[in-house]
Amino acid sequence: MSKLTLKEIASHFKVSIATVSKALKDSHEISTELKDRIKLYAKENHYRPNKLALNLFNNSTKTIGVVIPNILNYFFVQVLYGIEKVANEKGYSIITCITNQSLEKETKTLEMLGAGSVDGVIISSAAEESELEEHAEHLNELSENQIPLVMFDRVTDLVQCDKVIVDDFEAGYKATKFFFDTGCSTIAIITPIEDSLISRLRIEGYKKALEENEMAYDERLVVATHDKEDLDLTLSLLLNYKKIEGIMVLDEITAVKVMSIVKSRGYHVPNDVSIIGFTNGELSKYVTPSMTMVSQHGKYIGESVSKILIDRIENGNSDKAFETKVVKTSLVVRDSTIQL
Repeated sequence: MSKLTLKEIASHFKVSIATVSKALKDSHEISTELKDRIKLYAKENHYRPNKLALNLFNNSTKTIGVVIPNILNYFFVQVLYGIEKVANEKGYSIITCITNQSLEKETKTLEMLGAGSVDGVIISSAAEESELEEHAEHLNELSENQIPLVMFDRVTDLVQCDKVIVDDFEAGYKATKFFFDTGCSTIAIITPIEDSLISRLRIEGYKKALEENEMAYDERLVVATHDKEDLDLTLSLLLNYKKIEGIMVLDEITAVKVMSIVKSRGYHVPNDVSIIGFTNGELSKYVTPSMTMVSQHGKYIGESVSKILIDRIENGNSDKAFETKVVKTSLVVRDSTIQL
């Protein structure tokens, strides 16, 4: 069966399309008797409004594009949950685009979204710091096309837009300080996101805590890793270099892998080596021992970016100054660290 249209309803009642539209919206301009007849006919014939046509008429898609680098990272899952919660409440749908850390894929995704398929874009960029200067042009093209943009987590000062970021410096500092407070003196960092601003800020926080405890910074205790084989070798070299008492791992999945490898080497967690990871996901709760994690409050970040973007879309706040919202982290203490 073909889909019933407003034009066909209008033809049936020998009235204008505008009259049918007003009747279905219960307008006071149309008589009660005619409204009831039109509504009953539409219901009996399973009429459904054409949302695309309505959106084109209203110059709005009621859709938000969300671009994230990784769906396996529980932080982004939490952010997505927060974004969708607010979007649904405000009557918006979301298109989720996962770039799998590919800058080429992200660029193509931005071109697609910038062609007018969405009212606004939320993004955590896959670009590394060295790539951001060139990539910023693609992000700025959204503003040129009058598509509001909000960046979160992985952001850049090269793009003028609203941003929601985690206080990564403080997160690195607090985690390191906790190690010291629980008796750990030699603390290492494992980072799978070496070339990101996030990693650099967490390491700067680590350095501040070292300085406060009159400990020298040793660059050999801060190591990058990219895959399982690399991680095995990295940890072997690290554990053979010095007696490591604490390891801070800058994402959840890598933290779980680190703990597994450390335990397989015969170390007890936390009596021999304490471990703190980042992103308080489900995985960290159910490993043995359960892991102490830095919570970045992903759901709250998702709700915040969604509210900011929808406000820009609906109120046309082109003259309103862009804001950068900083979200504080929390340390969720579990069994992978010595208790205070």
